[in-house]
Amino acid sequence: MCSRSGREEGAAAPLPVTASSGAWSMASRIILLHTLSALGLLLLSMTFLYWGLVSNLHREDADYLAGKIRVLRSILREDTDVWDLLGQELRWGSGDPSRTKYYVRVLDEGGRILIQTHRMGDILPSRVFAAPVRGAGDQGRPGMWRSPLGRSYLLASVWAEVGRSRGAMSLLQVGLDVSPEESLLADYRRKLGIALLAGILLSAGAGVLIARRGMRPLAEITEATRRIRATQLHERIGAAGWPRELSLLAVSFDQMLNRLEDSFSRLSRFSADLAHELRTPINNLMGEAEVTLSKERQPEEYRRILESSLEEFGRLSRMVDNLLFLARAENPETRIERVTLDARKEIEAIREFYEAMAKEQRVEVTCHGTGTVHADLTLFRRVVSNLLSNALRHTPPGGEVTLSVREREDRSAEVVIRDTGAGIAPEDLPRIFDRFYRSAGAKAGHPEGTGLGLAIVKSIMDLHGGGCGITSEPGRGTAVTLTFPHMTPL
Repeated sequence: MCSRSGREEGAAAPLPVTASSGAWSMASRIILLHTLSALGLLLLSMTFLYWGLVSNLHREDADYLAGKIRVLRSILREDTDVWDLLGQELRWGSGDPSRTKYYVRVLDEGGRILIQTHRMGDILPSRVFAAPVRGAGDQGRPGMWRSPLGRSYLLASVWAEVGRSRGAMSLLQVGLDVSPEESLLADYRRKLGIALLAGILLSAGAGVLIARRGMRPLAEITEATRRIRATQLHERIGAAGWPRELSLLAVSFDQMLNRLEDSFSRLSRFSADLAHELRTPINNLMGEAEVTLSKERQPEEYRRILESSLEEFGRLSRMVDNLLFLARAENPETRIERVTLDARKEIEAIREFYEAMAKEQRVEVTCHGTGTVHADLTLFRRVVSNLLSNALRHTPPGGEVTLSVREREDRSAEVVIRDTGAGIAPEDLPRIFDRFYRSAGAKAGHPEGTGLGLAIVKSIMDLHGGGCGITSEPGRGTAVTLTFPHMTPL
C-alpha cells in the first residue's frame, strides 16, 4: 500500500504545503470541542453536587431549628418548673462549644425579656428578628441574617402558649449559628474550583492525545498523496487498514487517480499522435517546396506542386476543424438543441448524398425501419455521415451497407450502420474510438485518414447522453449501434 511504503529513491521532494493562517486545524477543533464538552459536563455535575449539599444543609438547619422550637413550646406549656427547664435548655445549647450554637429569647406579650441565652442581646438583638405570625401553632419560615462581624444566623420568631390554661402567650426568638456551614461551603467551592481547573487541564491533555492518535491516519494519507507525481500516477493509497470514514476517502482518491492516469495516458498518446499526424503533411509540404526551389521549373510543374500542396493544406484544415470540434464537444458547458427528428427520413437523405460514391465503389446502400430520435439535427447528420463514409471506404466492391432504425421499449431509438467490409481485429476494438488511433489495415488501405472520425462519433453521442457500441468480425464486416435516449418535452 502506498501509504506504508517509504519515499522512493531519487523521487522529487514534495512541494511545501502551508495552511491558511486564519483556519483552525481539525485537531485544534477536536481538542477545543472535547475540552468544552468536558467543561460543560464538569460544571453541570459540580453545580448539581453543590446544590445538593446546600439544600441538605439548609434543610437540616431548618429541621434543627423547628425541633428546638417544638421543645421550647413543650417546656412553656408545663405548669411547674418552667423557668428551671428553660434555663437548663439554654445552658445546654450554649455551654458546650462542640455543639451547634443556638440562641433563645423568651419575651412576654408586652415585649419584656423574660429569659435569654447568655450574651444573646449583644449577638442577636430583638430588632433583627422578623415579626412572628400570630398563633401558637404557626412557626413561619426562618430567615437568614449576617451580623456585622460576618457570622451568619438562621432566625425564627414564633408565639408559644404558657401553661396549660392556654391563656397567656410568650414570644420565642430562636437563632441558629450557621457560620461553620458557610465556611464549609466556601471550602467546598474552593475545592470544586480546583477540581474544575484540574479537570479542564486533564481533559485538554486527553484531547491532545486523542486528536493526535485519531488524526494520525489522515496525516499518513496526506503524506501518501504528497508523494504522488505525474511520473507516479500508478501509485495508490489503498482502502485496507484505514478507518471506515478514511477508507471511503482513500477509495475515492484512488478512483480519481485512475481517472487522472487514464486521462494523462490518453493525453500523452494524443500529443504523440498529433505530432505524428502533423509532421507527415508538414514534411510533405517542406519537401515539395525544397525540391521546387532547387532549380527553375516549367509552369506545369509549379501548378502540379501547388495542387499537391493544396491537398495537404486541405488535410491539415480538416484535421484542425475536427480537433476544434472535439475540444468544443468535450467542454462541460457545451449545450445542444435537441429536436424530434424522423430518423428514417434523415438517413434516407444522407444515403442519397453518398449514392454517387456508393455507385462508384459498386457498394449497395439500403435503409430499413422507422422511428424518431431526439437529437441535434446537424450533429445527427454528421455522426451518421461519418459512419456511412467510413463504411463505404472499408467495404469492397459488391458489398453492402445497411442503415436501420428502430425504437426500443424504453422509447429510446437505435440507429445501426452495418457493412460487409474487412472488419476490425479484436485487439483493435477497445481503442477504436480513441483519437488518431488507426488499425494496421486502415493505415495500409487508406493512408490519407486521420483517425478522428470515430472519436467525433463518440463525442457526439456523449453530448446526447447516449451510447455508441461496435461489433466486428474480421472478413465479415462491422456494425456500429448508436443509441439516442428519449427526452421528455419541457
